[in-house]
Amino acid sequence: MPTGRQWSGPTNDEPACSIERSLQILGERWSLLVLREVFAGRHKFADIQSSLGIASNLLSARLKLLVETGVLSTKTYQEPGSRPRQSYHLTPAGRELWVVLAALQQWGDHHRPRPSGPSAVRRVRSTGQPVHVGFVDEDGQEVPGTDVVMDRSDTAART
Repeated sequence: MPTGRQWSGPTNDEPACSIERSLQILGERWSLLVLREVFAGRHKFADIQSSLGIASNLLSARLKLLVETGVLSTKTYQEPGSRPRQSYHLTPAGRELWVVLAALQQWGDHHRPRPSGPSAVRRVRSTGQPVHVGFVDEDGQEVPGTDVVMDRSDTAART
């Protein structure tokens, strides 16, 4: 019986939809919060755990998935008198998620605002001017979201 779900890949076990494939990695709230902490400069397990208040088994599972899928990489470090441990760092794929986190923050600030205002403001490092996340065309011009459509690629249209 057809489910309406489209599959792709050599073994037909991978969703054709790139949003669904992304959510397989990032769709659990702790994954995005872990990434927020790494973007903030927290690279050690204990620091991430302390900041988030997450159970160690949940954090271990999230970090393992993010490393296995190439979002984070590990580096070994050892503090005096302790066993070697892993620190967690963004890969190029992980760094690309900065805009995703910023878009989520922007949405939350607009649609779920705190009475005290945003917890952070996105600014241009060199000028301090506030910025927002948006669609930009090939010429660098911002395009209103109402003017953007999701056009199926030729590959997706054939599946």
